Amino acid sequence: MSPASTATATGRVSAWSRVRGSNVLVTVLAFVVAMVIGSVLIAVADTDTQAASKYFFAYPWDTFTAAGRAVVDGYRALFEGAIFNPNTAAQGTLAGILGPISETLVNATPLILGGLGVGLAFRAGLFNIGGQGQVVLGAVFAGYVGFAWHLPVGLHLLVGILAGILGGALWGGLTGWLKARTGAHEVITTIMLNYVAVYLLGFLLSVKGFQRPPYGQAISNVVDDNARLPHLLGGDLRLHAGLIIALLAAYGMHWLLTRSTLGFQLRAVGANQFAARTAGMSVERSYVVVMLLSGGLFGLAGVSQILGTNSAITGDIDAGIGFDAITVALLGRGKAGGIVWAGLLFGALHAGGVQMQASTGTPIDLVVVIQSLIVLFIAAPALVRAIFRMRTTGGGVGQQLAKGWNG
Repeated sequence: MSPASTATATGRVSAWSRVRGSNVLVTVLAFVVAMVIGSVLIAVADTDTQAASKYFFAYPWDTFTAAGRAVVDGYRALFEGAIFNPNTAAQGTLAGILGPISETLVNATPLILGGLGVGLAFRAGLFNIGGQGQVVLGAVFAGYVGFAWHLPVGLHLLVGILAGILGGALWGGLTGWLKARTGAHEVITTIMLNYVAVYLLGFLLSVKGFQRPPYGQAISNVVDDNARLPHLLGGDLRLHAGLIIALLAAYGMHWLLTRSTLGFQLRAVGANQFAARTAGMSVERSYVVVMLLSGGLFGLAGVSQILGTNSAITGDIDAGIGFDAITVALLGRGKAGGIVWAGLLFGALHAGGVQMQASTGTPIDLVVVIQSLIVLFIAAPALVRAIFRMRTTGGGVGQQLAKGWNG
């Protein structure tokens, strides 16, 4: 073999080795493993498979056939509900063609914003699990402006968005202030503030002026049309401009962390607060600032919920976004681009799960199980590498969390 051929072959081997050792491949394989385990769960939950398993030793093929049909039908329904449904597309309408992808993007929008909030706090070494309360406060502030104030078109929406950001930022900033002034652990304070926000919302939904007449149900007044986020694909599809806000926020987070002095300080504090303090950085100020920004991003998720997806505030306006955002941030490894893709994936799973349950009877809880398995395998890269016999490299999610994901 000539030296040139040897060098080419060596380069190919080296490139393949880098691919095998990359975190991106581990993430993909973790998703694959989670889907395989999900297939087993779908088959176990299928009634036809259960019936065939009763005579498994007499006719085992019936069980395998029923299980295979259940898995194929389940994942086909998941795809049709999240990406493209040929049955509705045959109608030839925009809603029929783009309906599934629209629902995926609607579900992904608040998850991206919430994931950015969690990921940004991670970068400064903080664990913000108060997203539920911050989403609620963002929705309350934005919703109140939306139905109680009557402003011109354009201005009303802008003020509503700013109010939502303010609500989330105040709730997140309170945690940062407590951390900076008293050393109170952010996990404890955010959990407690979640309860405060939820019960505060319950109280507001019983107060006249906030509650919708005739005051018999726990639901707020309806947001004015002037304060609604515009639909991107027409009134028949729910996709709204919150998606644009989420993508802009992702770019803003990337720019902040990679191009700005403030972002450098936040990453320095997350990597080693003692070294950052020695270098003259204010660790306490960084805690307050990053929690204000993180809460503001969750507030935007609340804005997306009340000014985009819904038209009135209810007790479940947070829709579990605060906690789902943690898994999105983990899957995205705390990076803006990764969080966007993770949000889209989870949005697809949410949208497709509804279709899967409606079409096949598969419990939607299985989608939650698949999401949890994905995060589990992402958090345990050594397990994925062992399953696929990949070479080991340092730096799992746990280690990245400890370092504030500043690598």
